[in-house]
Amino acid sequence: MFKGHPKGLIAAALSNMGERFGYYIMVAVLSLFLCSQFGLSDGTAATIYSVFLAGIYVLSLVGGIIADRTQNYKGTIMTGLIVMALGYVAIAVPVNATADNKMFLLVVTCIALAVIAFGNGLFKGNLQAIVGQMYDNLEKEAAKEGPEALKKAQGLRDAGFQWFYVFINIGAGVAPFIAPWLRNLSLNSKGLLYNANLPKLCHEYLASGEAMQGFDNLNTLAAEVTAKGYQITDMTTFCNDYLQLYNNGIHYAFIASVVAMLISLCIFIFNKVKFPTPSKKVEAEAVTLTADERQAMAKDIRQRIYALFAVLGIVIFFWFSFHQNGVTLSYFARDFVNTSTIAPEILQSINPICVILLTPVIMLIFSSLANKGHAISTPRKIAIGMAIAGLAYVFLMIVSMVNGYPSSTDFLAQGTATQEAAKTGVWVMVIMYFILTVAELFISPLGLSFVSKVAPKHLQGLCQGLWLAATAVGNLLLPIGPLMYNAWPIWQCWLVFAIVCGVSMGVMLGMVKWLERVTAA
Repeated sequence: MFKGHPKGLIAAALSNMGERFGYYIMVAVLSLFLCSQFGLSDGTAATIYSVFLAGIYVLSLVGGIIADRTQNYKGTIMTGLIVMALGYVAIAVPVNATADNKMFLLVVTCIALAVIAFGNGLFKGNLQAIVGQMYDNLEKEAAKEGPEALKKAQGLRDAGFQWFYVFINIGAGVAPFIAPWLRNLSLNSKGLLYNANLPKLCHEYLASGEAMQGFDNLNTLAAEVTAKGYQITDMTTFCNDYLQLYNNGIHYAFIASVVAMLISLCIFIFNKVKFPTPSKKVEAEAVTLTADERQAMAKDIRQRIYALFAVLGIVIFFWFSFHQNGVTLSYFARDFVNTSTIAPEILQSINPICVILLTPVIMLIFSSLANKGHAISTPRKIAIGMAIAGLAYVFLMIVSMVNGYPSSTDFLAQGTATQEAAKTGVWVMVIMYFILTVAELFISPLGLSFVSKVAPKHLQGLCQGLWLAATAVGNLLLPIGPLMYNAWPIWQCWLVFAIVCGVSMGVMLGMVKWLERVTAA
């Protein structure tokens, strides 16, 4: 399975898996936690969520620049893991927000998220750069053996990044189960059950009392979640108790993230001898170039950078559509899907589980086509991925039209019984995430491979940071999703995402031949 791949690949993947495990524990509940802890609206929580995600990827540029200039990729990565752990510690303290401390705690939470984002910026892109350097070294050694050996080594890069991506998603697949389990454990300790709609209703009651619009819904749900023995003495006490227990469980999940960061750090430290040390390599490879050779090299670098930015412009719109799983798709699962037997956060595990199961299948298909002389280039795979992402939203649009779903705001204004009768099954989210995962496998791991191919040797950290910065721009657009979701019949919201993906596919197809020439050079 890993025959011929660099020895450090598995160690790098395991280190990344631990970090992603801790990260996805937090991300699985972040937008819902911001609503439940601070009483924020869906739109405000989505804005903080999107800025946080954008910060993670934008700061990868800073991390890449630091590592490129110092040529100390390993030290930068280890520093990033320590900084992230400190950020998780700050949000792990189980302090419940009240009217007196709410603003202070919100500021502390945002600062902690910024610290996590900075640490991730030091870590993520540079670990990907190290993987790329492993394959650069592998290809260099293979070139000494002849053209056939070189061609074989070059064919391993895409597969290597796909396996690297599988390990990421093993961590991401397990993580969403941890936060709901700890949250439910906290609620059950006092005889309460989980309900996705209660935190919002509790905040509305504490702000408006019985004058709130959904008071009848609050009474109905309160009676349902106290079936295990909790006695309601008055609604104010119940709401405060429910919010405190709900949020305490999430804080405990953040403690699990701290542990995951430390495990990832230990894995990296124990295996760092297996990773390349670029500073030594650069010194050994220093040569004197003629003026013509320098000019040709400069032209080649410009072409590579142009190709990189062209692809980055496309993937912005993929991430804008794909990362709705943390906001609009989570809200859809909460509001329109019957989650009485499964928590909305756990639905996010469908994506990484599908990555793990589907990656070997897709790799087998790619390998079979290549063996038959019909290899698909990386740029063409990315275009196909955009088309598949569009199909995912077409599917969700059809489901929403058939069920006649209005905007979320109008839907939640209806009575509890009406809402429950109109909700769709979990199977909708399973199919949606399955299709999105196939699209992701055509874009994300192969995009990392594409960047490692076109990146100039002295700018590998920066170029991986640019890939992540494109993700950041897509994440900054995320709040558009909840705005549409709350204002329009939601099929129109899904239609917008389908159009965005379709247009991006068309543009990518128009550039494929040029991109293929650049990557072949």
